[in-house]
Amino acid sequence: MTAALVVYAGTFMRYSLAVTPKNYLLFACHFVNFGAQSTQGYRWMQYHKWGGKEQMLKEEAAGSVKGAVNAVEALADKAKAAAGK
Repeated sequence: MTAALVVYAGTFMRYSLAVTPKNYLLFACHFVNFGAQSTQGYRWMQYHKWGGKEQMLKEEAAGSVKGAVNAVEALADKAKAAAGK
């Protein structure tokens, strides 16, 4: 869908400047749409094709390990405190 909207916006950007009188408001609207859709397309490619998903999973795994270590340390501290009473 993103690719279709990029083509659509590009076509109507060209059309807005080809008509007489030139329709700069139509051009601006489609220019913004073209930019937004291009950005979405780039974000999709970054995540699915250029390693973004693997990077995110690696960061989540590292965070999970840190959380588990912190939980174990907290339990160890409670056990020490309970043993000391």
